[in-house]
Amino acid sequence: MTDTAAAAQYPQLDATQLGPQAHDVLVRVLRVAFPHPQFGDGPYQRTAEKILAEAAASPWWRVALAGGLNSLNTVAGGNFTSLPDSDALALLRQLETSTFFGFIRRTAVLNLYDDPEVWQALGYEGPSFDKGGYLHRGFDDLDWLPDPRITEYDGPEQFVAFSTGRFSSVAATQSERTPDTSNQPGQHEAEMEAVEK
Repeated sequence: MTDTAAAAQYPQLDATQLGPQAHDVLVRVLRVAFPHPQFGDGPYQRTAEKILAEAAASPWWRVALAGGLNSLNTVAGGNFTSLPDSDALALLRQLETSTFFGFIRRTAVLNLYDDPEVWQALGYEGPSFDKGGYLHRGFDDLDWLPDPRITEYDGPEQFVAFSTGRFSSVAATQSERTPDTSNQPGQHEAEMEAVEK
């Protein structure tokens, strides 16, 4: 059933509203589900607003979100926002497979981590395509990774067979030749006869 059909069949869906309390509960849900102590309140509040805006555009999601947030408050004894983190997380784990929580998770992942304030808190410099890429602006400035060990091999070139198939002995034989005879007449036919035997 499409949102339009649902709204026509159940006009009471249009009366479902998400008020300021829904925003507060949603911010708390986001903080518990995506815990980052270094994030300020702004990214969580902006993500909650985007979730509410997406839900407002669809009677189905508006009802699902309102019902889910109301259920959280009911199960929490009246106020989900007052629960300690461990109790709030345990309650969300019970709902993690629900449609309601799936909608929150999907929308939050797409929006919370696309916030410039979050980028700054995580040390991400943002997209690079509009600045000419990372090559000349710190592609290797990750200070939380160890320096790579760079070694070069100075020995003779050796053929290392990566296959034990029927052509590996022919390839090894060809690589050990000193003169390049690949363009001599009849050479290709002789190699094919050797492979067929």
